[in-house]
Amino acid sequence: MRDGVVGRLSTLDRFLPVWIAAAMAGGLLAGRWVPGLNTALSAVQVDGISLPIALGLLVMMYPVLAKVRYDRLGGVTRDRRLLWPSLVLNWLIGPALMFALAWLLLPDLPEYRTGLIIVGLARCIAMVVIWNDLACGDREAAAVLVALNSVFQVLAFGLLGWFYLSVLPGRLGLAQAGLAVSGWQIAKSVLTFLGIPLLAGYLTRRLGERAKGRTWYETRFLPKIGPAALYGLLFTIVVLFALQGDQITARPLDVVRIAVPLLVYFGLMWAGSYAFGKAVGLSYERTTTLAFTAAGNNFELAIAVAIATFGATSGQALAGVVGPLIEVPVLVALVYVSLALRRRFTPAPVQVTP
Repeated sequence: MRDGVVGRLSTLDRFLPVWIAAAMAGGLLAGRWVPGLNTALSAVQVDGISLPIALGLLVMMYPVLAKVRYDRLGGVTRDRRLLWPSLVLNWLIGPALMFALAWLLLPDLPEYRTGLIIVGLARCIAMVVIWNDLACGDREAAAVLVALNSVFQVLAFGLLGWFYLSVLPGRLGLAQAGLAVSGWQIAKSVLTFLGIPLLAGYLTRRLGERAKGRTWYETRFLPKIGPAALYGLLFTIVVLFALQGDQITARPLDVVRIAVPLLVYFGLMWAGSYAFGKAVGLSYERTTTLAFTAAGNNFELAIAVAIATFGATSGQALAGVVGPLIEVPVLVALVYVSLALRRRFTPAPVQVTP
């Protein structure tokens, strides 16, 4: 008999790497071999937002956000050991690390370098929710940190883009680049990919508990909608890779060059955040949440900004596309690493909820 958290996962969760690999391969092959699929998927947009990707992300995030106990958020907001490190990791260390890696590892490829810097500025507000949930992180903490990152994303993305693409390179005697992005473009991404599922999840819990009680809601309703999160994730991956499959398969060596700094980035951000959380005495659940929110990136925003500024066929856009190609399998692997490390933590005290 298997022991530990991994052994108690459902069949769907336990074989998640297999399903994700199949979704990535299926999307790449479909985008490469099905005539006109890329064009058809790209055409289904509203105000620059891809409807198929938006649909997948909304379906993915809704069940997870419906699981959040919103009456416990106050306890998260008072935990300074979690909030301040999260802000520093996401908005100081993350962008600076990606800037350094892009210049160190891609000094001869300015378009890809700029694309990676944009990826580093787009902090994750979508997929991190499901990685955190799969790793048994703190759902309430994830909701608070994602909301906090969303506010900072609207306020700081454009300013940091100007700093890391123009000001800092100029001070260091390096090549400079520009970034054309509006506050509305960023706010639109936040409202679409976080605001809608967050509101839906909140209303579902409030109305469900009011009508049937918390016990029914958590033991009968949530198990029914739970699998939809993974179905939404797999659908999103298929659509995303089908949209960009032609570019990825046509330039494999470029993809490898872009992948190297991304691999280093995800590994360092996750491991460093995880080690910090453990060092300051955070519980396993909040350490896991801190690590995944720091390591993930908002690929949809990064790709949209790169395309709007540099064009759909630009190297900057390709770098944005390669982001989820690397991020998805790496963070799935880190889910299992996190679960394996769980035994090293003292169990968090059980909260009795009426």
